[in-house]
Amino acid sequence: MKLQAVRNTPKILPEQAAEQIADRIVAGSFAAGQQLPNEFDLAEQLGVGRGTVREAVKILVSRNILEIRRGCGTFVCSHPGRVEDPLGFSFVRDKKKLALDLCEVRMMLEPEIAALAAARATDQEIESLRKAAEEVEQELLAGRDHGGKDMELHRLLAVCSRNQVVEQLIPMIQRTISIFITLTDAQLVEETIRTHRRLIEAVKNRDADGARDAMREHLENNRQRIRIMPDHAENQERQEKR
Repeated sequence: MKLQAVRNTPKILPEQAAEQIADRIVAGSFAAGQQLPNEFDLAEQLGVGRGTVREAVKILVSRNILEIRRGCGTFVCSHPGRVEDPLGFSFVRDKKKLALDLCEVRMMLEPEIAALAAARATDQEIESLRKAAEEVEQELLAGRDHGGKDMELHRLLAVCSRNQVVEQLIPMIQRTISIFITLTDAQLVEETIRTHRRLIEAVKNRDADGARDAMREHLENNRQRIRIMPDHAENQERQEKR
């Protein structure tokens, strides 16, 4: 499908061109991971110069919609528009305060996500959840870093909710998981295994209330553990004395 030619509007030409390309990605003309036409062809389709196309591509690269692979061309990002740390959590110094604040947000969201998953997940998805929980458990019992496996479990749970907004919140949820694991030093082994098992069993039984309660307990365990940890100022003072 050809792009519409850019027309005179209050927006500058590169912004118009970028908008046209982004619209085609949303419409499915360019899929995630697909290579775009070359610069010359895009310029012809848009009715603009190649310099305008270059600037439009730069705009979309800055928004994590396109990526340039040297020697290969320009491609649609695997998750267009999504950034790893959308809220800038990695730049917050007081990780304890951040983790507690994020826990409040997770308490608002994840119990309901779990309840939706119990109501909407397919049998195949429930089996995937069970396997993901088992993998987390294996990593915990072996004393290995379970962060990646835990993130995958929460990602699958969000997918099972059948809510596209929830799925877009996954990056934020995953960022909080890594912060929680760092702060708690993976000390909540028994509690994590128990609440995960309870959660998966509730989803399997289509028990929305049970899934909601299991997730609340899981998050509350994390919150209580974080609360008793030294705060940022105390940690900094200890490091300075060493």
